[in-house]
Amino acid sequence: MTPRLWLVRHAAPLVAPGLCYGRLDVEADALATQRAAQALAEALPAQARVRHSPLRRCAQLAQALQALRPELRSLPDARLQEMDFGAWEGRPWESLARTEVDAWAGDLHGHAPGGGEPLSAMLQRVQAALGGIAGLPGDMVWITHAGVARCVHWLRAHPAQVPTAAQWTQAAPAPGEWFIS
Repeated sequence: MTPRLWLVRHAAPLVAPGLCYGRLDVEADALATQRAAQALAEALPAQARVRHSPLRRCAQLAQALQALRPELRSLPDARLQEMDFGAWEGRPWESLARTEVDAWAGDLHGHAPGGGEPLSAMLQRVQAALGGIAGLPGDMVWITHAGVARCVHWLRAHPAQVPTAAQWTQAAPAPGEWFIS
C-alpha cells in the first residue's frame, strides 16, 4: 500500500467571526478538539507518524490524539504553521484597508500581507516539509491549517505554476476534519 499523507485541520478556533488569524496563536474549542481527536484516533492506521504545527490550536489536537493513542507521538514542525499575516493578525478583515487587501489579491504569490509572509515563502516551506517525508514508509499525519492543506494540493497538482487569488480558494478540510492525499 502506498503511504498516504493525512492533512488534518485543527478544531474550530476560539476567535471572533471575521478575524484574521493566520499565525495568531489561539486556542481551539476544547469539545470540538476532543471530538476530532476521537474520530482521528479511530481512523488512523497503526504505525502512522504524526507531526503538528506548533501553534496552540494544532498542539491541542496532537495532545488529545496522543491521549487516546499513546503510540502516536507527535512532533512539532514549524513548517506546518499557517501563513503569517503580519500586522493584519488579530484584526477584523473588514478593518483592513481595501487597497492593501487588493494588493495582496493581485500578487498572492509575491506580496506579503500585512508585512508577513508571501505565499511564495509558504509554498517553499511546505515543499521542504513534503521533501522531508518523501520515500518514508507508512502514513504521515500533519495536524495543521487550511493554508498548509491548500499548499500541499497546489504543489502536487501544479508544481511549476504560480497560483492566482481565484485559484487559491480551493477546498481545504473543515475545522476538525481531514483530507487524505
